[in-house]
Amino acid sequence: MSRTSKNMSRRHFLKASTGTFAAVTIVPHHVLGRGMTAPSEKLNIAGIGAGGMGGGDIDSVSGGNNIVALCDVDLRRASTIKKYPKAKVYRDFRKMFDEMEDKIDAVVVGTPDHFHAVAAMAAIKRGKHVYCEKPLAHSVGEVRALMNAAKEYKVVSQLGNQGHSYDTIRRFCEWVWDGAIGSVHTIHCGCSAVNSGIDRLQSLSEKHEVPPELEWDLWLGPAKWRPYHPAYLPGSWRGWVPFGNGTIGDWVCHVVDPVFWALDLGAPSTIVAQADNYDPKTQGDAYPKGDIITFEFEAKGVRGPITLVWHSGTCKIPRAKELEPGRKGVDTGAYVYGDEGVIMYGSHGAGGVRIIPEKAMKAYEVPEKKIPRVKEHHDDWLRAIREGRKAGSDFSYGGPLTEIAMLGVVALKMPGMKLQWDARAMKFTNCPEANVFVDPPYRKGWTL
Repeated sequence: MSRTSKNMSRRHFLKASTGTFAAVTIVPHHVLGRGMTAPSEKLNIAGIGAGGMGGGDIDSVSGGNNIVALCDVDLRRASTIKKYPKAKVYRDFRKMFDEMEDKIDAVVVGTPDHFHAVAAMAAIKRGKHVYCEKPLAHSVGEVRALMNAAKEYKVVSQLGNQGHSYDTIRRFCEWVWDGAIGSVHTIHCGCSAVNSGIDRLQSLSEKHEVPPELEWDLWLGPAKWRPYHPAYLPGSWRGWVPFGNGTIGDWVCHVVDPVFWALDLGAPSTIVAQADNYDPKTQGDAYPKGDIITFEFEAKGVRGPITLVWHSGTCKIPRAKELEPGRKGVDTGAYVYGDEGVIMYGSHGAGGVRIIPEKAMKAYEVPEKKIPRVKEHHDDWLRAIREGRKAGSDFSYGGPLTEIAMLGVVALKMPGMKLQWDARAMKFTNCPEANVFVDPPYRKGWTL
């Protein structure tokens, strides 16, 4: 690639991608009509999901702010509640909003995947700024609804893919835009974690008493009702289709984020899945232990078409031949192949990003920094609220990124079928039966 082509490519991608930082006019709910929030003003923040990642997110936004309410349906996991004795505790987020709507400015959502959309939407419709754990939602339909609502209600949103605020993801983008490896054509990426309930499918016929600390019906939320079973929770829900999105849902928003940004991927045109020892007809309540999902992205702007191959669990990422013998490869992360070289990185914001082999890295003249750096992901969201701008991974960015994972989840339901995706129409054009999974209905009593 010539230097002129490199510069054209860099200009194109900077223009397309730094829109993430474009200013918007946003006023926190509690000062609507009274101007912007002063930088020193404390925000009143509520948490929906007070354990695990939700608890960590609450801790991360607590400094200099007020944690006024905490909601969790499983008190066995809600360890964060003890840290904030002044916060009012709820089991049902709907009751929390009914009683405290005018006392809340922003909400952190850290629940199982199937609950993200209903909780985040309830906050957005009340004008609350939202930080939501990844993946943003549990289906493409939910993703689109949240994107539209965040825009309509003019709230500051942030997806919980914290690596998006790292220096390394910016470094990766700058290298790609500089033409460090030429024109990118193929990406092999994934995560070696196994999120599968297959080994416990046979045990689901067992009867178990609901623990007294758990509100089971509330935990199910919009998912189809079923008897309580300890196979589902705590911590194991991600391996079950009704509640989680498998390894691909857990990790795409971390691992694919760098290439999604750098290459302005947008939506894939085709998706096809292969799965290890998996029959969705008999095992469809659980995710497979390993899968390979291939996404094709059409040419866009100055870049050519891209093939992205996702590897989950027992289906490992193939080692790049450019990697020196004896050097550790990528278990969670990516190899990014261009016509002039290869970049490898780990998870969370292209951690450890390097050109391989090492002699190519040493020979590369690293370009000057072009993308603004940020302090930290939660801090970026809080600053965005106070400054009246978009956060770095707001729902207009994090939504389409999440959608890639949701399309992969659909493909797993029909292994071997190459699905043709029309993103604008939000439907598969060659497989009507796949469209029922694009925006599946909720059980009675739940709605967005």
